[in-house]
Amino acid sequence: MNRDRLVKTFQELTAIDAPPFDERKMADELTARLRKLGFVVSEDRAGEYYGGTAGNLYASRQGNIPGKPLLFSTHMDTVEPSRGKKAVLHEDGRITSDGTTVLGADCMAGTAAILEALTELYEEQACCRDLELLFFIGEEKHLKGSAVFDFTKVQAEESYILDLSGPLGTAAVQAPTLIDFSITVHGKAAHAGFAPEQGVHSIKIAAEAMTRIELGRVGDSMTVNIGYIEGGVKATNIVPECCRLLGEIRSYSHEQALGEMKRIEKIFQEEAEKAGGSCEADFTVPIQAYRVQETHPCVRRFRRACERLKLPVRLVPTFGGSDQSNLARHGISGLVLASAMEQVHSCAEYTTVSGLETVTELVKLLMQDAE
Repeated sequence: MNRDRLVKTFQELTAIDAPPFDERKMADELTARLRKLGFVVSEDRAGEYYGGTAGNLYASRQGNIPGKPLLFSTHMDTVEPSRGKKAVLHEDGRITSDGTTVLGADCMAGTAAILEALTELYEEQACCRDLELLFFIGEEKHLKGSAVFDFTKVQAEESYILDLSGPLGTAAVQAPTLIDFSITVHGKAAHAGFAPEQGVHSIKIAAEAMTRIELGRVGDSMTVNIGYIEGGVKATNIVPECCRLLGEIRSYSHEQALGEMKRIEKIFQEEAEKAGGSCEADFTVPIQAYRVQETHPCVRRFRRACERLKLPVRLVPTFGGSDQSNLARHGISGLVLASAMEQVHSCAEYTTVSGLETVTELVKLLMQDAE
């Protein structure tokens, strides 16, 4: 393996500013690199849909091992603070930012590994499967890019998403449904000193409703949170007319999550009607639950590659989201693989040279697996 080239590729990719919906430079860089490796690359119009600068990238290349194509994917965007990133290589092999930004190993560690594996296969003229690649925009904004991608283009039925923290050899086989909700409570304004009885206190309605909702971990497979509340005006003498709450529900059961959303909405309606107010609830489902069976071919292939590399295999559930959720919605079964990114979404994020090398070796073995 060309270690220096791998590290250089990682440093070059992380140096590119690519916050959500501003992935133009990253898309251009990846397109140029992939075309040099013999891929046919196309870009969709997802950026226009969201008012961004670039779309999702889809790339394909024929191999010489029989069988359906395999799909490999990462996302192009990086959480903030990300502008002006600089990857610093330390003597012990760790790679960090300079401390003022995230590093961008999420998701450039996996991206660099894919590019290096493809480069080695290309240089060696080695046998490999038919390959398809997807690089999504807006993943950090609840999978916005993959949500609007036209999956009829994809021939693969199995996928590997390089977008997970944890020990190498770890793969997520299960993820939850995520429901984002907004509840607006309407009361009636009145002077709090002269005529409070003429008002309907929207914040009190919201507070009464919240006391009836179980927050935090609910059972073994669901969490509920209300993370933001705003209401009233900046005056102490007015009964607040309106209050708005933002929250989320996560559950490994899609039906359970939908049921909890209906229950929460009903509770707020009951409390609003009791006090003479009203409420409205809006919710979206950016992530839908899925599970891959451990006997699935994509899992068996992953096990074989890990055994070759002497990596302990850990098949785990995750309570986070990834683009695999949208792939699963379109009939593409797959794993989310640990890809040498640690302490992500913080300025303490890091990767290691040895980790990047191992992920590259793993990807290369998956691309060459004939079964």
